Amino acid sequence: MSALSDQLVMFAILAYLVAMICHAVEYALGNARAVAPAAAPKRELVGAGVGAAGGPVDAPPAAPADPPARLGRSAQQARLAGRVAVWITALAAALHLAATVTRGIAADRMPWGNMYEFVLTVSCVSAAAWLAVLWKRPSLRRLGLFLTLVMVLLLAFAELKLYVEVVPLMPALQSSWYIVHVSTISFSSSIFLLGAVPAIAFLMRNGYERGRRSFPYTLAKRLPAADGLERLTFVLHAFSFPIFTFAVIAGAIWAEAAWGRPWGWDPKETWAFISWVVYAGYLHARATPSVKRNVATWIAILGFLTMLMNLFGVNFFFTGLHSYAGVS
Repeated sequence: MSALSDQLVMFAILAYLVAMICHAVEYALGNARAVAPAAAPKRELVGAGVGAAGGPVDAPPAAPADPPARLGRSAQQARLAGRVAVWITALAAALHLAATVTRGIAADRMPWGNMYEFVLTVSCVSAAAWLAVLWKRPSLRRLGLFLTLVMVLLLAFAELKLYVEVVPLMPALQSSWYIVHVSTISFSSSIFLLGAVPAIAFLMRNGYERGRRSFPYTLAKRLPAADGLERLTFVLHAFSFPIFTFAVIAGAIWAEAAWGRPWGWDPKETWAFISWVVYAGYLHARATPSVKRNVATWIAILGFLTMLMNLFGVNFFFTGLHSYAGVS
């Protein structure tokens, strides 16, 4: 089962990559616009000495435009590429889920026992949540380019740097609170991951709508409207924050049972608290009318960076009671 899980992860990466390419094709072709046929040349009156007899002459013909039929075909091809990208993303998510499940079967436990498995689970839930969002709001499809890019990078990094063989769960994690705490922290982290995508897209699109034409704002030329991206960012964070809060509380209860104290400012506990404060600050800023939406969104992105620090930075650069990542 472990070997099957590894193979499924590789197929999932390839499927996400193909989906990303299809999204890129849609992104490239999606700006095609049908234009009206060029009007017949107008006749103008000119002064003496300009025309042969000073009478009306034909104005210079306008530059030829692309035929409307050709631009229409480009738009159709873009829509087809987008639909194919969604179906391939769904296939990749199914492979991703199968890889996660088979990893858990091989380990005879929930697949959250180390950093590799945690990243595998979080990215899988993020992909499933993205498909749910897309089902409700198909107009956001072009965000799939960035989401599939994130999936490819995360899974490739997990395979190259985080992979460990299947091992039994260490005694310190053998508790009913393991399922409660890690499942909720995984789920909330996956929604925060998904929420970071429209947050970054909103900042780029908002800048583009305000007239900025430098990189990276030009990447947002074909993204959905900034207001819709900002609302999606808020909805995802508002949904995930209470779950994340419960996960932190559950972790404290588990720590009391396992180590005799609910909180000890262990590096992972400290960064979880920092993330909680930053995300609470985002929600407060978002609910305050005097705070600009782009400022609040920057706070959300800062919160996601603290989550990355807690996931990768703490496990690579610090040691503590939460040293279960399986990496050195």
